[in-house]
Amino acid sequence: MQTRILNIQGMNCQSCANRIEKVLNKKDFIKHAEVSFAGETARITFDEQHTDITELIGIIGKTGFQAALPSENPPPENHTRSEYPLWRVLLLLALSAPFLPGMFAMLAGSHAFMPPLWLQIALATIAQCWLAWPFYRRALAALRSGSANMDVLVSVGTLSIYLYSLGMAWTGHGGHQVYFEAGVMVLAFVSLGKFWEERTKHSSLNSLSLLLQLTPRETEMWRNESWQTVALTEVQAGDTLRTVHGGRIAADGTVTAGEAWADESHLTGESRPVAKRKGDKVLAGALLSGSLEYRADALGSATLLGDMMNALSEAQNSKAPIARLADKTAAVFVPAVMLAALLTFAVTWWVADSAGQALVHAVAVLVVACPCALGLATPAAVMAGMGVAVRNGIWFKNAAALERAGSVDTVVLDKTGTLTEGKPRIAAVHTVGNWQPQDLLQLAASVEQHSLHPLAAALLRAAEEQNLPLLPTDNAVTEAGQGIRADAAGIGTVSVGSMDFCRFRLPENLAEPTLWQQSSIVAVCVNGQPAGAFALSDMPKRDSAAVIKHLQQQGMHVVMMSGDRQSTAEYIGAQLDIKDIRGGMNPRDKAEAVRRLMAQGHTVAMTGDGINDTAALTAADIGIAVHGSSAAAAHSADIELMRPSLRQLNDALTIARTTLRHIKQNLFFAFIYNIIGIPLAAFGLLTPALAGGMMALSSVSVLLNALRLKTLELPESVIK
Repeated sequence: MQTRILNIQGMNCQSCANRIEKVLNKKDFIKHAEVSFAGETARITFDEQHTDITELIGIIGKTGFQAALPSENPPPENHTRSEYPLWRVLLLLALSAPFLPGMFAMLAGSHAFMPPLWLQIALATIAQCWLAWPFYRRALAALRSGSANMDVLVSVGTLSIYLYSLGMAWTGHGGHQVYFEAGVMVLAFVSLGKFWEERTKHSSLNSLSLLLQLTPRETEMWRNESWQTVALTEVQAGDTLRTVHGGRIAADGTVTAGEAWADESHLTGESRPVAKRKGDKVLAGALLSGSLEYRADALGSATLLGDMMNALSEAQNSKAPIARLADKTAAVFVPAVMLAALLTFAVTWWVADSAGQALVHAVAVLVVACPCALGLATPAAVMAGMGVAVRNGIWFKNAAALERAGSVDTVVLDKTGTLTEGKPRIAAVHTVGNWQPQDLLQLAASVEQHSLHPLAAALLRAAEEQNLPLLPTDNAVTEAGQGIRADAAGIGTVSVGSMDFCRFRLPENLAEPTLWQQSSIVAVCVNGQPAGAFALSDMPKRDSAAVIKHLQQQGMHVVMMSGDRQSTAEYIGAQLDIKDIRGGMNPRDKAEAVRRLMAQGHTVAMTGDGINDTAALTAADIGIAVHGSSAAAAHSADIELMRPSLRQLNDALTIARTTLRHIKQNLFFAFIYNIIGIPLAAFGLLTPALAGGMMALSSVSVLLNALRLKTLELPESVIK
């Protein structure tokens, strides 16, 4: 199975997205398809053995929409095709202007200022027979595919009131019995609202467009013995590039000459520039203070920026579970509104004995109803929340993770590498028999070179500092959470790990018993016989205590789980004021403990960095991988923190909680708007023009509420 994302043009409401989704999911070779109205994309998982991208684009094309693969170098925003071009909106507003004095006068009970009938007919005919054609085209496409959307509501409403008014004028019943202004103003207000909506989605709401601007379209490359300005598309891996002061790095690479400060906040969220000199790595999109020459190692989608853009695109185009409610409502929304309009027409005609008044009420019902606000409510907030997260170096892998993280009430934290620096140092050594400390360290480090555990790294650093050469070892076997064993030439099988793994017991007459009780113990045995042990001490990260305090102030239950002994875990936990401390836990124990917390009704976020945390990360409602995590942990997690600061854990949960709150607010606005607006229109308390304005404002208000997320103040500013 393969998953690809396609850009889609022409969607005007959630019903359009539902129609495409329904057609795609009917195909046997498509496992799953999700269409985002807000993101204007389709995320399709399909069997590449039975179809390809070209066929998928063709399937979407048959539904009346245009699909295309995303481009790494899309045209500027003002060159992209718009369904609501500015000229059309301005022309509709100009056609509406002559009706405004008359409409304001009508509110005072006078019809004296309405334009002459011939001018009303002319203005309405231009609007209805020319400028309204895109609405008709999209409505016909929807009806041909067996569904209905916003365009059907607008087209039916404005066309019916135009034809009715034309009929009244033709038969000599002009004056107060024509409603040409209603159709023109509905088209103008709806188009204006959709223009604002389109602009907001393509610019302010979509963080991908901002990320695309970080990569320069041209760069300086050393070619033919001189520096030449070339298009980025001409650069290949291995080429030597140059970026000067104020420019942006064009590719992930390695510095070959020069010194500069690089602002990499777009990838890490770290606001402080990083010094770069020969041999250092640089990242595409970084802003330079200084000048650097560097070798291009990765380009385009292969860069970290490209990877982040792909991750953000997939995450933004996934659907949060809470969005299903809006989708189900939107699927039946337009037919229900059409029925409500017909009932309004029949009842009003029967009660008021006026076909014209009945038609006006029915058109107001058609126009005031807004499936767009329902469709935008969840994805708009998700897109804004994802954008805030990415700018702060936090990657949510999908919308479901963002939603679940917003409900977390219990945070489980691994100790080593998560709460602590993960760079322990040897504090004491105990040897058995004839083993000398240096020989024991050399042997242990030789075995630990096959491990990625922080304690293994500590032994390797110590051996390097003492200039101890590593011995050849092979047949290394790792037992997650326990230790590692390997065969050392001329010595035998060497096991390095926990005391239980090595069947090792410390003597009671140790010189510094408290030190050993508070430290992490790495034992060594050779051919099943104990050889010694190392006491390694690790310090909590500088901000761990403040983060724990802030989580607890937010009402979170904080749990620390560690593979270290209970006494060692309690020593670190006491420094961080953690009450629930669980030591001596292997990977299976951690996963089972997480499941028990979930069974008790808690929503659990597991935070870790190592291979031994993978099972617990997978078991939890939300898995969070901290900066520097193993590949297995990062793959298993739902959220990745790209900075070494644990403050990002607070940031991630705050963004998720705030986004979920905005989703609920948006859904409330969308539902309450329709619940109130449709009855008001049915009882004649809204004119069609006012209903069209309200319909436009409903979508815009949902988008503006989502955009408030961009002003979110993260807790980092209050964590000292």
